[in-house]
Amino acid sequence: MNTEIELRHLRYFTAVAEELHFGRAALRLHLAQPALSQQIRRLEEIVGAPLFLRTSRSVALTAAGEVLLGRARRTLRDVNLDLEEARSIGRGESGFLNVGFIGSGMLSALPPVLQHYRAAYPGVQLHLHESFTSRVVAGLIGGTLDAGFLRDSDPHADLVVETLFSEPFVAVLPADHPRAKQRSIAATALRHEPFVFYARSAGTLASEKPLSLCGEAGFRPHIVQEASNWVSILRLIAVGFGVSIAPACVATVASDGVVCLPLRGATEVSNVELAWRRDDHRPIVSSFVRIARSVAARK
Repeated sequence: MNTEIELRHLRYFTAVAEELHFGRAALRLHLAQPALSQQIRRLEEIVGAPLFLRTSRSVALTAAGEVLLGRARRTLRDVNLDLEEARSIGRGESGFLNVGFIGSGMLSALPPVLQHYRAAYPGVQLHLHESFTSRVVAGLIGGTLDAGFLRDSDPHADLVVETLFSEPFVAVLPADHPRAKQRSIAATALRHEPFVFYARSAGTLASEKPLSLCGEAGFRPHIVQEASNWVSILRLIAVGFGVSIAPACVATVASDGVVCLPLRGATEVSNVELAWRRDDHRPIVSSFVRIARSVAARK
């Protein structure tokens, strides 16, 4: 004999227990009364005890029925909550989303993307992880990150990488540099300057792009110091360690001790990108990608 209780048994039982009338419960369940009575008898067989005291004039719960009613209500409630949570996750409306980002992304479109995403999906627990492009890529490949904002990343077969927007490079000079008062500067003017640069470990292409601007001008810069973030680089430039070439967004956090000048004739641009795993088709990731695209398109 099959002794497994099905959810329908609990729904039928709960309806009869709440109505204390088989006819009204059958109407509520859109069932014929004989079929409902048969299902309740089947449930009693499975439980091994009567759940109702029946007379020709009334229906009442037994002690076993009283206990089962509380459990049945809780079970049905939990199942409904679990189903709704599964539906919500399936729609990308809840769950956990781990997003890696480059520090300079905070100087551009990243904050509005995060703002719009949190407003649209308040049920998602969004966890942010700041790092270099190379480490964000490693997190995506390793599965610890679901999406990532990169800058001038190196291609990877396992990732989808989309450029959200591009920005020019600028020259960064100490405020007391002889050329600091100019409205723009050519890369050739930096030929004999010491350079402070972002750490090469951040990403090969991210390092090579600004260096290529020097190469176009016929020289390879003499790098005297590397740093892991643009705030440190700007501070070092302000106290005379050298000059640099940076994405234009860096000018938004430039202190009084530095100036950022457009590079005349420079055609290379820096790309801020959004990346996710090629085989990751979860709605929670797709929703994030959609909002990032939409916000970046307005920039």
